Amino acid sequence: MGALSHIRVLDLSRVLAGPWATQTLADLGADVIKVESPEGDDTRRWGPPWLEGSEESAYFLCTNRGKRSVCIDFRTPEGQQQVRKLAKTVDVVVENFKVGGLAKYGLDYASLAADNPGLVYCSITGFGQTGPYAARPGYDFLIQAMGGLMSVTGPADGEPQKVGVALSDIMTGLYATIGILAALSEREQSARGQHVDLALLDVTAATLANQASNFLVGGQVPTRLGNAHPNIVPYQAFATADGHCIVAVGNDRQFRSFVTELGMPELGDDPRFASNEARVANRDELVGMIEKQMLHHKRDEWLLRLEAAGVPAGPINEVDEVFADPQVLARGMRVKIPHPDNPELEVAGNPIKLSRTPVEYDRPPPKLGEHDKLLG
Repeated sequence: MGALSHIRVLDLSRVLAGPWATQTLADLGADVIKVESPEGDDTRRWGPPWLEGSEESAYFLCTNRGKRSVCIDFRTPEGQQQVRKLAKTVDVVVENFKVGGLAKYGLDYASLAADNPGLVYCSITGFGQTGPYAARPGYDFLIQAMGGLMSVTGPADGEPQKVGVALSDIMTGLYATIGILAALSEREQSARGQHVDLALLDVTAATLANQASNFLVGGQVPTRLGNAHPNIVPYQAFATADGHCIVAVGNDRQFRSFVTELGMPELGDDPRFASNEARVANRDELVGMIEKQMLHHKRDEWLLRLEAAGVPAGPINEVDEVFADPQVLARGMRVKIPHPDNPELEVAGNPIKLSRTPVEYDRPPPKLGEHDKLLG
């Protein structure tokens, strides 16, 4: 039995942030019923690539495993009644419609909670349920820009860049999961549900982490540094004789070990570089010296030497290399879930490892309306 096998979820969300939250709940054992319009979740058509032997997009498959799919057109009175009937039987509802978008169908929190007072109802939007931007539509790319993430991503002398995956969506899905679990835990004491309000902009601002603190505490407006770190030096990519690798020096001891391997042990006691604060102040001078030395050997030779010396370093893997990496495979991060159209379907695994109630991959992403029998 999964950790959340006692929890039932009604998933009214589409695309990524909401489905990421509900997939996480499903991975943990919750019974998740995905309500789709007759046209289906938009991402079913976001291809290529497609699952071989199927019309399902790879995008849809990445965020909908473990769920059951029912088709309901809740623009109709009959459809609204079907959703309300299901909502009476669940613990959680997740939706990502525009603010107020479900109220006209009687499917908003107040309407559903009237029939199910213990309901935990999670709304995911671009800007939240309140504030001057509440009515605006929000998309990950837009939010990465407005939330400051793009301002600190990309080369120092280039244009702002978005992250290579829809990270604001994914982080919002994870925060939504945390909020839902917190509300469910509180319900055990109060026997009452509540409305969980998640905004992509809020999440993106919150997860600026040290970059936000650099400004709020230090008054420094962060800038783009490419692969370098604003608070730690050396902590970036370096070119070698045959490619690039990452060196992530986290303390002064590691720095001394690193410069010893570089053939410049004297730098470990040099007052310009002996402390991280000094290294940040003299970043350009130090990095220039390191860059010259790193060109003397090939990448894999450096990685072997630095690992032996206890200096954090690693390759810059392509995605195919990630899913062939022995550590990734040993941790169960490449999982086969046979699909009705293709028994060889593979997905990225869930990183949560529970000792007694581990994640089980027993239900592939559903075909559209595959479980309409739930509607009676």
